Amino acid sequence: MRLPVFCLLLTCFIPIPPVQAAGDIDTLQRIAKTAKIRIGYREAEPPFSYLLPDGEVTGFSTDLCRIISEDIRTKLKLDKIELEFVKATPATRFILVRSGQIDIECAATTNNSERRKMVDFSYPNFMTATQFLSRKEDNLQSLDDLAGRSVTSASGTVNIEQLNAVNRAKNLNISVMPTKTNEEAFELVVAGKASAFVMDGILLAALAATSQKPDLYALSEETLSAPEPYGLVFRRNDPAFKAAVNESLRHIFTGPDIHDLYEKWFAKPIPPNGMNLNLPMAASLRRAYEHPSEYRD
Repeated sequence: MRLPVFCLLLTCFIPIPPVQAAGDIDTLQRIAKTAKIRIGYREAEPPFSYLLPDGEVTGFSTDLCRIISEDIRTKLKLDKIELEFVKATPATRFILVRSGQIDIECAATTNNSERRKMVDFSYPNFMTATQFLSRKEDNLQSLDDLAGRSVTSASGTVNIEQLNAVNRAKNLNISVMPTKTNEEAFELVVAGKASAFVMDGILLAALAATSQKPDLYALSEETLSAPEPYGLVFRRNDPAFKAAVNESLRHIFTGPDIHDLYEKWFAKPIPPNGMNLNLPMAASLRRAYEHPSEYRD
């Protein structure tokens, strides 16, 4: 669950080892040999994955992956397991997973059919829809209100694709402004350089809640998509690792732990500044937890 064109150029400067052939992939065997799991994280994607001022990686997805890592340690009968956190952005996350630099990405990544051609996903761990954030003073309530305006979104995301599709379908003549990160997109709205920011509703709510003046911003009721699931991301054609991840998630989702985790990150103040999303668990998400299954759109 879960930012722009020039940022794709940055991938040219990332050292990428050759992508492993499907037959060469056995993440559990590698973890058994190294006693290490490499976890992809985001620097600023609360409440799912973000850095605290002291450099600690935290968040809802991060907590899930810590539990999964401990379950894998037990499964492999290891005395201990090291968690190596690897920074990933919307533009680099799939490259890092496919190249083997990340074993599992634990952030807010939307599961859809196009992405499943590149990577694989766990059972859904959250659901959200694409919305837009704007300044209240601009009184932008619908997609039609965005006609002729500048609207931003992050490259490498489903959201910018949806924005472009809506722009074409409705002939809105929107000037789409791609950015590298969610934070850059939000700052364009704050500075008045963009009228709206299109992204997952939960992430927009979190950005507004952590801003200096949260009351200045409004989240649209109209959406650009139906609710879509986030999933943890790992390489394709690695059935043993996928089964281990989903087995752990099934235990979490169908037991009491998921309710405590959800309350911790979505209904209580979270670090470092005490942001509280006050977001009750949606019925669709509750059903997904009660009956974990692979998502196929």
